Amino acid sequence: MAFFRGLAAVSRLRSRMGQDATTLGGVRWLQMQSASDLDLRSQLQEMIPEQQDRLKKLKSEHGKVQLGNITVDMVLGGMRGMTGMLWETSLLDPEEGIRFRGLSIPECQKVLPAAVKDGEPLPEGLLWLLLTGKVPTKEQVDALSKELLARSNVPDYVYKAIDALPVTAHPMTQFTTGVMALQVDSEFQKAYDKGMPKTKFWEPTYEDCLNLIARLPQVASYVYRRIFKDGKIISADNTLDYAANFSHMLGFDDPKMLELMRLYITIHTDHEGGNVSAHTGHLVGSALSDPYLSFAAALNGLAGPLHGLANQEVLLWIKTVMEETGSNITTDQLKEYVWKTLKSGKVVPGYGHGVLRNTDPRYSCQREFALKYLPEDPLFQLVSKLYEVVPPILTELGKVKNPWPNVDAHSGVLLNHFGLSEARYYTVLFGVSRSIGIGSQLIWDRALGLPLERPKSVTMEWLENYCKKAAA
Repeated sequence: MAFFRGLAAVSRLRSRMGQDATTLGGVRWLQMQSASDLDLRSQLQEMIPEQQDRLKKLKSEHGKVQLGNITVDMVLGGMRGMTGMLWETSLLDPEEGIRFRGLSIPECQKVLPAAVKDGEPLPEGLLWLLLTGKVPTKEQVDALSKELLARSNVPDYVYKAIDALPVTAHPMTQFTTGVMALQVDSEFQKAYDKGMPKTKFWEPTYEDCLNLIARLPQVASYVYRRIFKDGKIISADNTLDYAANFSHMLGFDDPKMLELMRLYITIHTDHEGGNVSAHTGHLVGSALSDPYLSFAAALNGLAGPLHGLANQEVLLWIKTVMEETGSNITTDQLKEYVWKTLKSGKVVPGYGHGVLRNTDPRYSCQREFALKYLPEDPLFQLVSKLYEVVPPILTELGKVKNPWPNVDAHSGVLLNHFGLSEARYYTVLFGVSRSIGIGSQLIWDRALGLPLERPKSVTMEWLENYCKKAAA
């Protein structure tokens, strides 16, 4: 079934009373009113058999259908562009950008519950959407917030494991260490060791993923306060939602910053399955490694300069531009600076994307946030000028398939405005967000019984011989 795209249809459905259904990414979407519907796990319990049958039918009836041709360029180019994974929670379109269970970011901003009137969507709502394909009610989201809070206690040995590292260790090193220490409590590992049928694998996976998602803000904020705030830890506020509580524990209570954190976590959760962190989590999980091991591996991929570390590189570069040119730089001066950067063999960080061929919608919604809350910020004004200057230059250069800004081109400026200026920490924020997408898909990996991932590799000699035979 086609992904559910019509926002008008969403609005009409949401306004109806009772149990009205349509499809959302092939999954039934129901607006339900009873108290039992507030439980996320019970909804999955009902949905999974239906989706298992759907997968079996797809495989039996269409398993031999070809999805495209693999070229030597794809093999040599990091498998770029190959269609080779099942990833239910989101789909990335080169022109439109990311859709979460069929809904674009602007649509999610309109239909997902918010903490304040006309505010940014709550990440708990997107977690519900990714897992079930259903747009949750505010009551369902509030119930999930309380459940995550109840799961959020972090054992002392996790903090001790982090404290064993030098305080100078990179925040991602400390964060990943904390995730590995959390693995001691893995429900999946315990259940697997005792023995359980494959059809039940999703259940302890669900427990691990919800526990992991719930505990990450505690671990991440501990790392931040340890490195940048002399170890002065801030306790959780049990009255706050997931993102707001995370911001609070970091030390930022400005209502605008709480809204930014809700937006930030929501838009960074998922970006289909082919990116390094998502693919790594799926790959390691396919070996039946528990969610903690899988997500720790994903974080190590996220820490790479070509993936999640890029958001820290962007802010550092923008600050360098400001320091070298001043805040009153003209458009012509900025063009000259960008050309100078490119001619020196460097890239303009935050521009270009492996899949997208237009401006990243995640950039656009952050720009709208900035226009609303910090239009006079000097760094934001520089980002706006770069948006005017860089794409035409990259187009003229002729070597870039996508000259438009991606998500990383904007996020650091917003965080910096509200006082979270430590760019080395930004990838940890990305990691907390990405747990929601990777965890949601891992639950479905286990529910659908997806197999061990094992693509075929070949040597250059094999490729050379194959191409010679093909040309003969």
